[in-house]
Amino acid sequence: MDLKSTMNDSWKICSIATLLGWLFLFMFFGKNHPSINLSNFINAIAHKKPSNFTYNFVQQPTQKSKTTCNIFDGRWVYRPDDNFTYNALNCPFIEEKMSCQKNARPDFEYLKWRWEAINCEIPLFNAIDMMEMLRNKRMILAGDSLNRNMWESLACLLHSSVPSSSVELHDNSTISRLFWKSKEYNFTVEFYWSPFLVEFNTNHQSGKRVLVLDKLSPNSKMWKGADVMVFNSGYWWVQPGDYRRWDLFEYEGKLIDDMPVELAYERGMRTWATWIENNVDPNIATVFFRSISAEHKTKTSERWCYNKTKLVVDDSYASDYPNYLVEIIESLINGFSKSQVKYLNITKLSKYRIEAHPSIYRYKDWKILTQKNEDILSLHPDCSHWCLPGVPDTWNRLLYASLLFDIKRDA
Repeated sequence: MDLKSTMNDSWKICSIATLLGWLFLFMFFGKNHPSINLSNFINAIAHKKPSNFTYNFVQQPTQKSKTTCNIFDGRWVYRPDDNFTYNALNCPFIEEKMSCQKNARPDFEYLKWRWEAINCEIPLFNAIDMMEMLRNKRMILAGDSLNRNMWESLACLLHSSVPSSSVELHDNSTISRLFWKSKEYNFTVEFYWSPFLVEFNTNHQSGKRVLVLDKLSPNSKMWKGADVMVFNSGYWWVQPGDYRRWDLFEYEGKLIDDMPVELAYERGMRTWATWIENNVDPNIATVFFRSISAEHKTKTSERWCYNKTKLVVDDSYASDYPNYLVEIIESLINGFSKSQVKYLNITKLSKYRIEAHPSIYRYKDWKILTQKNEDILSLHPDCSHWCLPGVPDTWNRLLYASLLFDIKRDA
């Protein structure tokens, strides 16, 4: 037999076997690693350089390895070089009790903290982008004084970015309404006073103050048609003793003298939820329910906001707010689809900020008052609301981020 022919035949057999071997390997690994680079493989064989052939398997992400952007889970980071978001002295919307700087609060460290999420970047608030995003639209905030605290913050954030001449303002106390409008963007931000979200009748024929659990607040007719809605309710439901706002409940046409607050709250919030289901198209409007704003009212040196200048750093700190109300509203919101109602969960970030309440700086003459009153308790330091600028600016930053993530811009 011719030696050359034999060698050629052997080489052919070897080449075929090698090719089949590579094809087998490709098919075997390809099942488990679909991202193998096939073109590199073919090119390597075509050039007959198997010894130099390299390939990389890219592991496909699994459900466990995927992370979601939870902007409400994070920490406060000290940023002393950050500029204030707006000048409180130039913003006309801040009530006296929130105007800590106007009232000469001496420290400014509470303004130098930024909320940062654990797994993602939160965009900084951009007033112009927000107004462009919501051009020709209405935003309403409805709820208690803490939602007004949020409205004042948002109005200041927006107002500081546009000329005053291009702004329209209204304050109508007869319907408990605040109104800010950018004429250039035809964008309005409105606040409606409705601390229970359901009807609170102070002129009932019984002569009593009656909380009607199955009838929505009368100003709800003004909520209709809004493109973005931000609601809250809770603070007025849990005021103790003489601070309780109602005398009687009304439910299904009957006046009720005694009802557990948790049951009353659940019935009232279900009335609100039913209104949302019947009146809001999730394809048109975006609805938020803002969670509780942590209070720091317990009169102890550790848990009272008076004279505090540092954050709470203990994660085990418990707010003075009843957990059962939190559980009720979260359970109710979980019953909605995410497109119907979104939960603006600012509770965790707020609970650390014991030093950011107005406290005694809710009064312009706090120096005189503290000199005259040995008992600070008699001044009722405000450990529920927040200084402006301050924590509500972060709430609005998270609202802006949520809209940025969720709302489709008009083409």
